[in-house]
Amino acid sequence: MDEQLRAGEQVYLGIDPTAGKRPFHFAAVDADLKIVAQGKGDLDEVARQAVSLRASVVAVDAPQSPNKGLMMRPEFRQRYNLSRADKRWGQWKVCEYELRRRNIRLYNTPDNAEDAPGWIRHGFTLYGNLMALGFAFFVKDGPRAPRLMLEVHPHACFTVLLGRRPFLKGTLEGRLQRQLVLYLQGLDIPNPMHALEEITRHHLLSGELPLRGLFSHDELDALAAAFTAYLVGIKPAMTSQVGDVEEGLITLPSPHLEELYP
Repeated sequence: MDEQLRAGEQVYLGIDPTAGKRPFHFAAVDADLKIVAQGKGDLDEVARQAVSLRASVVAVDAPQSPNKGLMMRPEFRQRYNLSRADKRWGQWKVCEYELRRRNIRLYNTPDNAEDAPGWIRHGFTLYGNLMALGFAFFVKDGPRAPRLMLEVHPHACFTVLLGRRPFLKGTLEGRLQRQLVLYLQGLDIPNPMHALEEITRHHLLSGELPLRGLFSHDELDALAAAFTAYLVGIKPAMTSQVGDVEEGLITLPSPHLEELYP
């Protein structure tokens, strides 16, 4: 916990549960978009961060609940002009379909928690732990609880901020692009263009790139989640949500969504 964090200061925490045995990544920002905590750990560690930082909003990069089959219901299929005669998109949650139909790629959540990948199951557990700590799900047009949690999808966050799908996150250009987007949104992080400017002909030929100040893609995902949590806490009108309250909403850091992202 940052020693400069003042008592009573609002903190916005982003958590990125990762696949396999890799640790969770987390990042927390204050009301000035300064990073007050950043790191990685297991499920218990990130839950402790929410407590020790007294986070007011927590954004998690994981589904909040299993698929409840809403996309198989006639009223939902009619809403999206989908045929009732087939089961296409029936294994997707409404929020996931809303992103996929806009050309934003993501996973689909199974209807049985036991069939979900480990990182999704960890997400379910994390939401349960947060709920036990007094957090309630954020619903933009609903009543506002004192402590809020929300589901985010960092790839979708970067897409709506850019107005197009970003470069692959594991590439150098993908990391530069994502960090630049967050930097331009006002996060107090290094300007990634400085890292790019330090790369010389010699660095390229020697295979040694000076990438000081450039975050990993996991760290950037956690920061995108934290930024979305910040908007929910400070500027909720600058967010939007897709999905259905019954099944789960994904929150995005933009008040307007395009019908298609190139």
